[in-house]
Amino acid sequence: MFKKMTMAAILGLALAGSTMAVAADAPTAAATSTAQAPAAAPDFMSSAWAQSLCTAWNNNSTLTQKLAGSWAKNNGGKGYKVMELSDSDMKTTPPVQLEIALKGGKAECVYGGPIKVTKLNYNYDYKMWATTHNWHHMGSPMMAMMWGDLKFKGPKMEAMENMGPFAAFLKLIKDVPATVPAS
Repeated sequence: MFKKMTMAAILGLALAGSTMAVAADAPTAAATSTAQAPAAAPDFMSSAWAQSLCTAWNNNSTLTQKLAGSWAKNNGGKGYKVMELSDSDMKTTPPVQLEIALKGGKAECVYGGPIKVTKLNYNYDYKMWATTHNWHHMGSPMMAMMWGDLKFKGPKMEAMENMGPFAAFLKLIKDVPATVPAS
C-alpha cells in the first residue's frame, strides 16, 4: 500500500511539475494580447455613428450600384442628394445627414455627420424619422411607411421605384453598431 501511495505521489508530483512547467512556458493572455479592448460603439444617431453609416453605405453594393443611375442624378444640380435621419424618441439628439454623390459610376456616401444642409428640397432630398424601436425592428420600407413606423419626406415615387435599395439602407441603419438608449 505504501508503495502504491508513494508511486501515486511521485506520479502526481511529476504531473504537477510538468503541468506547471507547461503553464510557466505558456505566455499569459495579457502578454500575448496586442489588441486593446474594443472601443464602445458610438451613440445611435450621433455624428460618429453617421460616419460609420456612411462607410457601411459605401461597402454595400446594392446601394452603390443600384442607386448609381437616375436616383443619384436626381440631385437638383448640386451634385449630391441629402438624406436626413432622426430618432423621434431622442428629443435632445439633433438629426444627422448623409450626402450621396455619383463618384466613379457609383452612388457613394461622401459625408456622414451633423446637419450641413438646413434647407432640404423634397423633390430630390430625403428626411426620415422613426422611434428608436422602429429603426431597429423595421421590416419592409413599404410596410413601415404604410403603418407609420417610418415617417418620410422626399420624392415618394423615386423611393417606390427603388424599394430594394431602400430596404438595404434601412437594414444598414439597424446593423451599424451603436449604443442605443434604453427604451
